[in-house]
Amino acid sequence: MSSASQTLVGSGVTTGAATPATPNAQNGHHSHHHHHTGRRLRQFLRPDGKKVHIAGSPEEANILHKSLTKDEKAGDFDVVIHGSPEHACASKILQGPRKVVNTTQLEALRHSHKHHTDRHEQLKAEHGDLATEFERVIRELDALSSELHMVSSHAVQLDANFSKYGYSAHLRTKDSPPSGSVSLNSDDELFDKEAWEAERKLGTTMRFYQKPIVRQYFHKGLLWRAREAQEVASYELFIDLFYVGIIAITGDAAAEHATSESLLHFSIVFIMGWKFWSDIGLLISWFDSDDILRRFSVLFVLTCLLGFTTNIADAFKHTYTPLVAFYLAARLFMGLSLLWYAYDIPMVRSSMLGHGILNIIPAAFWIGSIYVEEPSKQGLIWPALFLDTFGYSLMIFVQRPDVWLPSRRATDWIKKRFEFFPGANIEHRIERTGAFVTLVFGSCVLGLLYQSSKAFGVNAFFGKAVLGLIQAFTFNWLYFEIDSFNLHTHAIRRSIVSAMTWFTIHLPFIMSFVLSASALAVLVRAHDSPDSPVESLYETFIPRSEEHITTGLSWFYCGGLGISLLCMAIIAFSHEHKKIPHIRLTKPKRLIFRVLISIAIILLPLAHLNSLDLVGTTTGLVGSVLVVELFGASCTGDNILWDSKCRRDRARYDGECGARKEEIEKIVKEGRVVNVEELAKRETGLRGATCNV
Repeated sequence: MSSASQTLVGSGVTTGAATPATPNAQNGHHSHHHHHTGRRLRQFLRPDGKKVHIAGSPEEANILHKSLTKDEKAGDFDVVIHGSPEHACASKILQGPRKVVNTTQLEALRHSHKHHTDRHEQLKAEHGDLATEFERVIRELDALSSELHMVSSHAVQLDANFSKYGYSAHLRTKDSPPSGSVSLNSDDELFDKEAWEAERKLGTTMRFYQKPIVRQYFHKGLLWRAREAQEVASYELFIDLFYVGIIAITGDAAAEHATSESLLHFSIVFIMGWKFWSDIGLLISWFDSDDILRRFSVLFVLTCLLGFTTNIADAFKHTYTPLVAFYLAARLFMGLSLLWYAYDIPMVRSSMLGHGILNIIPAAFWIGSIYVEEPSKQGLIWPALFLDTFGYSLMIFVQRPDVWLPSRRATDWIKKRFEFFPGANIEHRIERTGAFVTLVFGSCVLGLLYQSSKAFGVNAFFGKAVLGLIQAFTFNWLYFEIDSFNLHTHAIRRSIVSAMTWFTIHLPFIMSFVLSASALAVLVRAHDSPDSPVESLYETFIPRSEEHITTGLSWFYCGGLGISLLCMAIIAFSHEHKKIPHIRLTKPKRLIFRVLISIAIILLPLAHLNSLDLVGTTTGLVGSVLVVELFGASCTGDNILWDSKCRRDRARYDGECGARKEEIEKIVKEGRVVNVEELAKRETGLRGATCNV
């Protein structure tokens, strides 16, 4: 093990050892049971009583010395620069009458430890049992003081009406240990190793039903969250894979006949399918119920989704009734589930009643749409879609009457009724939405996979497929990296308006990109451009290759791509990004350029280009957005190609070894070198503390 060198910058030549300054040490007591692991010491107290302050750099040492000179006498302190030998050499920049001496912190600690250990043994020899009893009382007082500090300072009783629901409300800081947690410090006399070993081997069982727990909820403007981290369940990923087929069926059905009627039908079916996904995700995010019944419920909804999917292709001619029937079965099931939660969890009863009723009301419109013909059918479908899509948003505004209700009396009444209401887990919602967006981008690549029958089939078909791949990769780059880079506040956390914008805009963003990707698949197979011989395609793809692309298909492709790029600009604008000094182009300016490019893409069908020119032009425009983002996000005067000062050849690595804490401490005290090969040869699974070397 290598010891870190330090440079002492003080008012005089510093000699002797240094010791950590603890509250007890400052009062003249010795406490060797406190281990400040994981934190860099900021002060030392030498045996002669002089205090040594630690700085992280020579510049910090200079500033610290100037500030301490104003408050303390020149001979009562020293300043230490913590770091490597390079830091010690760098300390030469500190000029003046102060003397600079290199020393080793580890040697100082060993010397100090030996000094206090000898003093401790001397006191025990002189006073015997009295010194032992005095030491035990100090330990107990330290433990009680720590517990009292945590209870009094970090568990403040809140003004909240939780008692009627059987809850106790306390505000705790994040560094407070969870209740019931056991410290694994080997010096902790309260730690029962045998009990811990027995408990860690115990398993749990899955019940058919267990009472659901609200994962997080709002109360008096404060978000209360369960301490357990919410992980993505395996059946949530299973649902995402299910949607690969739904995206392909809905998009291909629209691109096959690129007309305004097919666009209308595509929008209706896609929004209905989106509700399946969002309802399941919202219910899982609200309530924790890891039981068998939860999985059967998800399976039932997936069965309804399967029946819904099998009736998409001919929905508005012969299979509209079964399409709506499967959709309503899932929606009514979700509504009844919410009503059950309202009965079972009184704390959020009003909110669950509201959501449950909003789930059931649109059923009347859907049932009525079965018995009327076009165009009257649309007059019932779109109000139902509006309530299904924005019902959750309506409930959010109802639960926050201060935003829209002027009457104080009515506001107080609503607040009393909706005193508690569940909130979506932000991290879970972002992760699930990101996974769905990735799925959509992947579906675009899936549509590009045509089959060639030539030995070397590098032609216009392959070129259009490569350009489509570049588009999908660029969109993925922009969404997940460019727009999420230097993020200060996510839209969900920023405000209620930005949160609702982020939630709402993802639906047209995904829907338009799916439409564009489906039209792109047809453009890739089209043989209307030069160097695209139809005989080079595999025999099953020849009938699917278009000789001329229709105007509607061009509008589907360009309109979908432009709208999705515009929606992505709105999503990026809803976030709050960090401010970077001397940046070439601020984020609003780059987003304005993105909006202008999206408008140009939307209007591109007016140029009447063939498939190769159309795909190539749109790819160039999308690529220009990426170039502007990368160049604009750099700072003036910086080399945007590479950073010669990044020092990528330097890194810090930590290695974990199975060794007892007492053994490592003994090696450090004696100044011996740890034999890494010996530690590696030991039996795996050795019990003891994990150390970093």
